[in-house]
Amino acid sequence: MKLLNTIVAILFLGVISSFAQVTISGKITNSKNESIPFAFVYVKNSNNGTTSDSNGFYQLENVSGEVTIEVSFQGYRRTNKKVTINSKKNITLNFVLLEDQLGLEEVVVTATRNRVEKRKAPVVVSTIKPRLLQATQSISTADGLNYAPGIRVENNCQNCGFTQVRLNGLGGGYTQVLLNSKPVFTSLIGVYGLEQIPTNIIERIEVVRSGGSALYGSSAIAGTVNVITKDPILNTWEIGSNLALIDGNTADRTLTFNNSLVADDLNSGVSFFGNYRNREAFDANGDGFTELVELKNTTVGANAFVKPSEKSKISLNLASIQEYRRGGNKLDLAPQFTDITEELNHDTFIGGLNYEIYSKDDTQKFQIYTSLSHTDRDSYYGGLGGGRTRQDSITANNAFGTTKDLAWVNGLQFTKSFKNNDVLTVGSELNHTNTRDEILGYNRLIDQTVNSFGLYAQYEWKPSEKFTALLGARFDNVAVDGNYTIGGINRNVDVNQNALSPRLTVSYQFTNDLKFRGGYARGFRASQAFNEDLHISSVGGEPSFVILYDNLETEFSNAFTGSFNYSKNINLLQLDFLVEGFYTTLENPFTIVSTGAVLANGSILEEVRNGSGAKVYGTNFEFGVSPSPKLQFQLGGTLQKTAYDDSQVIFEADGSVAGETDIIINEFVRNPDFYGYFNTSWLPNKKFNLDITGTYTGSMIVPLVVSDSGFLQLNEVDDFFDINLKLESHFDFSENFMTTFSVGVKNIFNSYQNDFSIGPTRDSDYVYGPNAPRTFFIGLKFGKLH
Repeated sequence: MKLLNTIVAILFLGVISSFAQVTISGKITNSKNESIPFAFVYVKNSNNGTTSDSNGFYQLENVSGEVTIEVSFQGYRRTNKKVTINSKKNITLNFVLLEDQLGLEEVVVTATRNRVEKRKAPVVVSTIKPRLLQATQSISTADGLNYAPGIRVENNCQNCGFTQVRLNGLGGGYTQVLLNSKPVFTSLIGVYGLEQIPTNIIERIEVVRSGGSALYGSSAIAGTVNVITKDPILNTWEIGSNLALIDGNTADRTLTFNNSLVADDLNSGVSFFGNYRNREAFDANGDGFTELVELKNTTVGANAFVKPSEKSKISLNLASIQEYRRGGNKLDLAPQFTDITEELNHDTFIGGLNYEIYSKDDTQKFQIYTSLSHTDRDSYYGGLGGGRTRQDSITANNAFGTTKDLAWVNGLQFTKSFKNNDVLTVGSELNHTNTRDEILGYNRLIDQTVNSFGLYAQYEWKPSEKFTALLGARFDNVAVDGNYTIGGINRNVDVNQNALSPRLTVSYQFTNDLKFRGGYARGFRASQAFNEDLHISSVGGEPSFVILYDNLETEFSNAFTGSFNYSKNINLLQLDFLVEGFYTTLENPFTIVSTGAVLANGSILEEVRNGSGAKVYGTNFEFGVSPSPKLQFQLGGTLQKTAYDDSQVIFEADGSVAGETDIIINEFVRNPDFYGYFNTSWLPNKKFNLDITGTYTGSMIVPLVVSDSGFLQLNEVDDFFDINLKLESHFDFSENFMTTFSVGVKNIFNSYQNDFSIGPTRDSDYVYGPNAPRTFFIGLKFGKLH
């Protein structure tokens, strides 16, 4: 009888415990005992979850049985604890999160157009975070992009500061730049836009190398750079200023502000940001002509969200950019009275609206969005060219131009997650761009409209915990209506192109720490003007214009990648090592050829033609180690080769100038075989940190124009290694007021180009190496910084 009673008691207690539901609460802090607000706390493998409040406290209700409580927050390592509920007594459970110094567990969106943990993503994603942008004292997006494998930003003009991002050895027109995952970076914005986006508005930058046309459409052949701006998360405010002295005497001043307000119930929030930059022109060799242009930039904007319900969210992004830049000589005079001037006034508006809603069980998500960018630009490209005749003056007065540029993106996306963790994503996108760039005096016009409609689908198949296959494709219909005129030469493009871009990626998790990824992607670029074509440079004191060749055919690519990634957390220690091989072939690659022809107005003509097939191949690598949250070191680089299938003409002699012959190349110019970066951070305590960063640019071939006809000379230039040092101190006066003081030197050893083309007839595109010489800086920020 006793035995029977015991069994009944045990069964009764088991039934009671199985139905016991309790509340688990506690506080979430970091290793410095600082509260972590809005961390995600949930019962693993269930829909029961919550977030911590502004002070780091959480409360998880209706928990029963034997469960695992997991906590995650961007920038920290995920952690969990097992709990067995055997009574109705509430439980207190505190968590301490360790900093994710190497970003192994951060969430990214660019790989699959869905939120996914970076280590679990089937595609390699590199991220550049605000901590690194601060360590490198990056003022604009262009300054910090060099600190990821396979990516290199270069300045291409002494007169206007045109920058472009090269990814996996390919030029700027091959990289799709996204703003908050939307392709509102037009060909015109792409010329100067990387310098127009300040870093104080950036949450992170995600870089996906190799073909991305299956997700993002045309121009994602080399990869995708996604600039993601800050959302309001905490109630914070910050004012910052920075003074840099280029070469010790040319001032570059910056003033920034950020303010964020979030409702107590976390259902709405708004953030405001602003940036003012005033950089004086810099002359490196004393010839009276700029190497770095005068720059004045004012950017203001806001991000806001509201949650109409627990499962839906509306987001709004707005930004206004006013920028003035001028280079050349005699900057105090009106541009038409100088030898050479490039002067630009940009007025840009960018806005986006996004609505997303989840199903009750979070297995389905629907998203609809619209984004817009519009730019008005007044420009001047010209001057007297060193002469003072009547014709020189007439020509100089002909150089004023105007530009209007519009991009409008509309899309919708549906995502379905299945019980076996498979994910289906389908969507469509309608893009409209219109660019009208006109210089009446030169009879120069680019009037281009591009309409594209895309349908994409991808299925993420996970038959086991170790193996994932991502199969996707995008169908695009691209219609280009373009009129391109210069000096009496007229070209028209009327193309209606269909393109299918498939994508296949597989990943295999050999162990918990070692993962393989491999894939293939097809990409394309339709016949149209890209950012390099809209840029106007000066040669021999006259502008150089680019025009599309008759019957320009669509360019296609085939990209293959394979990588091994080893990442591991051992107590405080973090390790991360990536080696990635890439091989990309180009069919009908767009190639700019200098024709050797001088137009009646004195300008030089270049044409975009289909070149012979080409290939780019090489290896990216990245190594990171963080022994503790106080110390971090990362090193990365790219070893690559480029080659045309057949020799490629880049200068075509017209026979009018004695001694000039065709210039032929077998590999891409302005492409070093090796380049890389490193960064190290030491944070001994809460009040001080030290950062040492640097980039290496290997030797490469750079063309130099040496005659008024555009005749080229191919120069093999030296390599460069620039190192930066930054010291920073933090003072917390209260929870609502802190200050940060910084001081340092960029390009300590003054590794800088020393053979710039000089004078009014110089080749303004003959620029390579680091963007600036040795630069001293000092900075101050104050407010409620975190």
